[in-house]
Amino acid sequence: MNDEIRDQINDIIEGEIQNGINEYIEQEGKGFKGEELIANVSTDAVDKLIKEYKKIKKSRKSNLGQVKKMGLVDKNGKPL
Repeated sequence: MNDEIRDQINDIIEGEIQNGINEYIEQEGKGFKGEELIANVSTDAVDKLIKEYKKIKKSRKSNLGQVKKMGLVDKNGKPL
């Protein structure tokens, strides 16, 4: 599962980089022909993203997270 999440994160990062490049090319009227851009992403950065992702998922699955998802309010109308 860890490798699957890592692959998804790498795909997202790669897509964001490609979108940025495409926008720059459109604005500047420049382009690359037959060349491939290679970007290296630190495994530490990916590991931090995975850790944060797991923390968020865990909090959403908790009982308090389920209550927040339901949108329940107390007797004064404040969210729980």
